[in-house]
Amino acid sequence: MSSADNSRIMDKAGISRAISRLSSQIVERNGGVKDLLLVGIRRRGVPLAERVADRIQQLEGERPLVGQLDITLYRDDLSTIGPRPVVNRTDIPEDVTDRIIVLVDDVLYTGRTIRAALDELVDFGRPRRVEAAVLIDRGHRELPIQADYVGKYVQTSDSEIVKVMLTEYDEEEQVLVVEHE
Repeated sequence: MSSADNSRIMDKAGISRAISRLSSQIVERNGGVKDLLLVGIRRRGVPLAERVADRIQQLEGERPLVGQLDITLYRDDLSTIGPRPVVNRTDIPEDVTDRIIVLVDDVLYTGRTIRAALDELVDFGRPRRVEAAVLIDRGHRELPIQADYVGKYVQTSDSEIVKVMLTEYDEEEQVLVVEHE
């Protein structure tokens, strides 16, 4: 794919600013970090949740707990991804009952990933409230799900993909809109 096929919508500094904004909004809306648990959705939601937690610690002097969900077995398209899906670790550090849970992911598209995360999360207890924070909201919902905190809204077509690249997994730190191959 050539660079002409790519459109960079966020660089490293833009990602950092978006994380700062998300963190501030989460703290403001929830009145601090009491009962707050950030849960990153594997894969890129996990490092984003860690970054948000770090930024909240800078703001509040206290770091919220961070967990991670692997939603593979909760997907509604599990039969289409192969006979032996790779399942990674889910780690929720404390009981979610009566906690404020913020699900963190990189891109909100159809809403199906958040739906699967909600399905898995309730297997761990009954949270007081569940919110969603995403780096990018690209629209095109198939389910009535929206994020409470959004780093950036991006208009895309169905033929495009939003590619979030983070140093934890990729050699670069940026967000691209690319044509689907």
